[in-house]
Amino acid sequence: MKDSTIYNCNVFELPKIHNQSGNITALNNLLDVPFEVKRVYYLYDIPGGETRGGHAHYDLHQFLIAASGSFDVILDDGKNKKIVHLDRPYFGLEIVPGIWRELLNFSSGAICLVLASHKYEEKDYIRNYNSFFEMKNK
Repeated sequence: MKDSTIYNCNVFELPKIHNQSGNITALNNLLDVPFEVKRVYYLYDIPGGETRGGHAHYDLHQFLIAASGSFDVILDDGKNKKIVHLDRPYFGLEIVPGIWRELLNFSSGAICLVLASHKYEEKDYIRNYNSFFEMKNK
């Protein structure tokens, strides 16, 4: 976790099957998603100007998809930062453990689909940025 960097977080193009009546993207554990999914949730009805995230994880891997609309993800490894813009439902951003993330600039009606490698465990969260920064830079 201490050695993870923003360069370990990648955007993957997901399989898309085009049909006259609409497209479909199906995701399979360990094939289209680089880990086994244990939890799925989504963020929606985010008020304009609000930020989500603002934490890191010790063990959890996440895969973020803009199921509808768009948003930005700020990735921070304690030394480097980068912004990833998600705006297509056939692209997914993998976030590895040990990366601080903030989600912002949600478009109206945006839905952020999150696939997670573990069930919710509060003890896996690092919610204080100063603590995160100290841990990453020891």
